Amino acid sequence: MKLTKLEHAALIVDKAGHKLFIDPGSYTSPLTETAGAVAVVITHEHPDHWTPEQLDRILALNPEVPIFAPAGVAHAAAGYQVTVVSAGDTVEVGPFTLRFFGEKHAVIHESIPVVDNIGVLVDDELYYAGDSFTVPDGVAVDTLAVPAGAPWLKISEVMDYVLEVKPRRAFPTHEMLLSRAGKELSNARIRWATEQNGGEYFPLEPNESLDL
Repeated sequence: MKLTKLEHAALIVDKAGHKLFIDPGSYTSPLTETAGAVAVVITHEHPDHWTPEQLDRILALNPEVPIFAPAGVAHAAAGYQVTVVSAGDTVEVGPFTLRFFGEKHAVIHESIPVVDNIGVLVDDELYYAGDSFTVPDGVAVDTLAVPAGAPWLKISEVMDYVLEVKPRRAFPTHEMLLSRAGKELSNARIRWATEQNGGEYFPLEPNESLDL
């Protein structure tokens, strides 16, 4: 199974040519290699995690591909067939097993509504919590997608999150708002937190991959 990190929050997980797309949003370059998609997971409704244009690029070559997302996405993407998932749900799709955790986006500010958000665990191997610090209770996380920069986080919270999850491997995501200096700082802090429990950190750049 191969993970490819795209820009910002978008990920592709490929298993023998079967592709799972996660959070193809507005800060991600237009998707082109979408053939073989078996599912799309959208963690929440904010446009940096999904856009109609990105979904259409997937659906153009995979018209029956299922879309899994929380209720807020189903409402925002009313023109699409969205299967609503919640914490505790497990879905088998293509060669993938998807388990879902959490309920809400992290608080940005009291003036901004808190939207639905779900985290996804792929094949009990890769965990991505969307825009939250939801820890998957009772799960030993092998590979963790770690948010590196956002209006809803500070680096101390990110470090504490990694220390709590204790992944064997970690890599950064959600970092398109950071400068190069900001990325390097976040990478250093996340690496430190990962290594405290014996994990290995991979500072993936867009379009770089990791074999899981």
